[in-house]
Amino acid sequence: MSASRGAVIWMTGLSGAGKSTLANALHQRLKERGQTSIVLDGDVLRRGLNADLGFTHADRTENLRRVAHVAALFMQQGFVAIAAVISPEHQHRRAAREIVGEGFVEVFVNAPLAVCEARDAKGLYARARRGEIPHFTGISDPFEAPLKPDVVIESDRLPVDQAVDRLLAHIA
Repeated sequence: MSASRGAVIWMTGLSGAGKSTLANALHQRLKERGQTSIVLDGDVLRRGLNADLGFTHADRTENLRRVAHVAALFMQQGFVAIAAVISPEHQHRRAAREIVGEGFVEVFVNAPLAVCEARDAKGLYARARRGEIPHFTGISDPFEAPLKPDVVIESDRLPVDQAVDRLLAHIA
């Protein structure tokens, strides 16, 4: 797929896996190459566009449906839309792929739970383990690892620059 046609890079993984870090690094590299791109960060979107949603199953589904539609709109305008969203269930990612259609690239940003917890500067995992945050993916709610992602990035083993190179090879 040609990045000049636009694409949606759908990064899924646990909180703390490195989705936002990787998304921002990819965005910067694309910018340096003259390719228009945008980062759709799940945390940022939940403070604005999706502020009316919680973390129940129905709310997660609606959150990701909205993100997929926004990403598809950017892709249609020639952008590489980089969605950094947990998207914990197979059905969420399948629905996003259907909404976006051709140009959808599923990226599993994979890191062990212990690594994600160690990276957690906000203390969310500790709060979730104390029961202060209900429906926390990886602790009280499941994360269904992608069965056949287009790209797997083991963020605890692969430096960010090399991970970006791998992603660029997929959208070039």
